[in-house]
Amino acid sequence: MKSYEQQVKDLFTKCDDFVGKSFYLSENGTIKLFVAYIDGLTDSDFIQESVIRALFQNILWQGKEGNIVNLVAMQGIETPDMKEVDKLEEAILEILAGNTGVWIEGYEKSFVISSKKLPTRGVEESNTETVIRGPKDSFNESLRTNTALIRRRIRDTGLKIQQRKIGKRSHTDVALVYMEEFVQPQLLEEIEERLTHFEIDGIFDSGMLEQMLEQRSFSPFPQIQATQRPDKAASSVLEGRVAIVVDNSPEVLLAPTTLNCFYQASDDYYNRVEVATFARILRYFASFLAVALPGLYLSVAMYHTELLPTSLALSFASARSGVPFPIVVEVLLMELAFELLREAGLRLPGRLGGTIGIVGGLIVGQAAVEANLVSTIVVIVVALTAIAAFSVPNEGFAAAYRILKFFFIIMSAWLGLYGLMLGILLMLIHLSSLKSFGIPYLMPAVSGEIADYNDKKDFVFRYPIFAMKKRPIFTVKSQQTRMKRREK
Repeated sequence: MKSYEQQVKDLFTKCDDFVGKSFYLSENGTIKLFVAYIDGLTDSDFIQESVIRALFQNILWQGKEGNIVNLVAMQGIETPDMKEVDKLEEAILEILAGNTGVWIEGYEKSFVISSKKLPTRGVEESNTETVIRGPKDSFNESLRTNTALIRRRIRDTGLKIQQRKIGKRSHTDVALVYMEEFVQPQLLEEIEERLTHFEIDGIFDSGMLEQMLEQRSFSPFPQIQATQRPDKAASSVLEGRVAIVVDNSPEVLLAPTTLNCFYQASDDYYNRVEVATFARILRYFASFLAVALPGLYLSVAMYHTELLPTSLALSFASARSGVPFPIVVEVLLMELAFELLREAGLRLPGRLGGTIGIVGGLIVGQAAVEANLVSTIVVIVVALTAIAAFSVPNEGFAAAYRILKFFFIIMSAWLGLYGLMLGILLMLIHLSSLKSFGIPYLMPAVSGEIADYNDKKDFVFRYPIFAMKKRPIFTVKSQQTRMKRREK
């Protein structure tokens, strides 16, 4: 039978980043050690100082006698973060994750030393969930950094972090972060069941895992919330939700979620009640404009001009004079042009992308008006729609509105205001049928009595912090009180 050294070297054949070397810890060569790690994933300086140098100093030079396994484990290696594994396959996975494997000739088990030094970004400011007031740090691609950012905010032994590997080839680390006292046991069971329900070659971002966990994959609305902000993840965990941290992804998934969660920004809770409530009302109004404004314009301009004052109707008519296309084609052309500009702005590097989006929008809009391809009122409607979509705090949720607006345009062009109202009705029916891990998606607008209407204190109107004494519906009933006055 091949030795562990030969088996490991055979597995890493043609892997030039693999480092494996044997050492003798006795002068007569009877005690042999084999050390293996991946260059670039491992802190080689740490291995040199705390493993190799320490072994030679503590065992070889001092000439200690006794059980070599105990000497290596207890006195030779100068690090507390070391464990024994029974199977060679487990040790290989640890090496591929950035740790170091140590084998003693003649000993059946392997030692694994934590020595990760993975290439990653530092903790930076979030570029998708910016706030004026509040912490500026955000998650990065390191799973351990992300869990540490949550642990930094919740210094409680009740915060549990359960880690597992997903992906037959990638073996991606995924961690479930939750408060043991607050989380619903059936929620944990359902998440774990869905995680083990599929087998896939690799998971490279939390977005892939999100699609695998969702119950209604073909819905445009996300049923799991994604965030780059540690404070949002920590506050969600304290509400009884589960944070799903995926290695190599700067976004953490929060489950379950409701439609209301996507309108809540982190700085809502750091600002005064009046400011936060006004911002919330603006977001809900903006979401209506983002999905329905082009359809509303089409309905009124094509079928229901009698709803407009005479002067405004004449203004619309004069603005369209000379435009060769039907009004619905005009709207679709401008909407598609703005979506193309947005996509181009995202793909271009750095500040150039934002510049192209703004300048390109102005140039294309102005040129289209001067060429009589579109009317000025359509440019205004499309621009307002785009601004409204960007006002929704969550990018994944705003994307659903950007898609649905084309459905509303078609319905309004077909049936006018009746088509617009029918489209809104169909959207509401779809939203009311959605659930996120058993929680109604439209909570607390529906089924508010389940939580004694406490969730409405953090709905469109945000109540003062001292008035929100109960945790949301996600928490177990016995732990729903989160604040009370101290007895004097």
